[in-house]
Amino acid sequence: MSRDISDSLQEQVLAAANAGTPLTIHGGSSKAFLGNTSSCDTATLLDVSPHSGIISYEPVELVVTARAGTPLKELEQALAAQGQMLPFEPPHYGDNATLGGTIACGLSGPRRPFAGSARDYVLGVKLINGRGEILQFGGQVMKNVAGYDCSRLMAGAMGTLGVLLEISLKVLPIPAAEQTLVKTLDASRALKTMNELAGQSSPLSAISYDGQQLYLRLCGTETAVASAAKCLGGEKLDKDTDFWNRIKEHRHAFFQHPLPLWRLSVPATAPLLDLPGQWFIDWAGAQRWLITDSKAERIRQLVSEQGGHATAFRNATNETDRFQTPEAGVMLLHTRLKQAFDPKGIFNPGRLYADLQQE
Repeated sequence: MSRDISDSLQEQVLAAANAGTPLTIHGGSSKAFLGNTSSCDTATLLDVSPHSGIISYEPVELVVTARAGTPLKELEQALAAQGQMLPFEPPHYGDNATLGGTIACGLSGPRRPFAGSARDYVLGVKLINGRGEILQFGGQVMKNVAGYDCSRLMAGAMGTLGVLLEISLKVLPIPAAEQTLVKTLDASRALKTMNELAGQSSPLSAISYDGQQLYLRLCGTETAVASAAKCLGGEKLDKDTDFWNRIKEHRHAFFQHPLPLWRLSVPATAPLLDLPGQWFIDWAGAQRWLITDSKAERIRQLVSEQGGHATAFRNATNETDRFQTPEAGVMLLHTRLKQAFDPKGIFNPGRLYADLQQE
């Protein structure tokens, strides 16, 4: 259902700003588990989910603009009807996932290393800042010569910079053919193969390793996929669309575990880390999921030594910060952005970093 409640949302933000009342921004709650819990017990819920509907869609121009509360599945169905898709293959993590929450969390699926991230496809946004002002950044074209690309700052900001109202995204055609190949390899050989294949010219769109088998997804024209499959070798995987959906949505058996789940972001060429637990390697080596009861300090130390960072994704203990605190210089940039967009600190306090308001 299409509905514009931007005036109501603006009134609520203005009232909160004037009273200094913190707000917890709520959409479909499909990703409520991600990030820290609010550092304020008195925060008021700001429900963005009724603010929904596709505002404009130009299949020929490969651009769509929709309100933040638009259900992600509704948007993807509209694109699929025109033979198009969101190239970054966003995970839903639930039937109620919204476009605004998807961009705010900045998550991308298995296609990420070959097609780009959620941030890469954001063309423009309309938002309400912490002063209750409605601002618009970017537009519906890729080129932006206005200065800082503020629209892309919203991807991964976890709602700490503003309330998203509208998002414009670049979309792409759905590939004509898709096929997944499976090879049985040990971890070292699998990681080496990932690195080798990622540097080659081939129609790869996903590479994952579950600890025993390497999965290679090919997408493109019928001819290109058939030729690459013949060259790469391996067993063809049946029902491969379902397989990749289970990985994307964490319905794969690997993710069904009560121990903490860590998301490690490292260079794809980083060696296997000396940490106990169960591993699932994605994004051709750049994203590594780890199920372990190891201490957060140890995990983050080893990951930092490789130039990466670690996120406590699910089942973390209460004393563990979900996101790794950036180095001082980067944290200063975060703080100044927060002060510029949300000077009173009313949006999702503590959700990203506990001390974000401190200079």
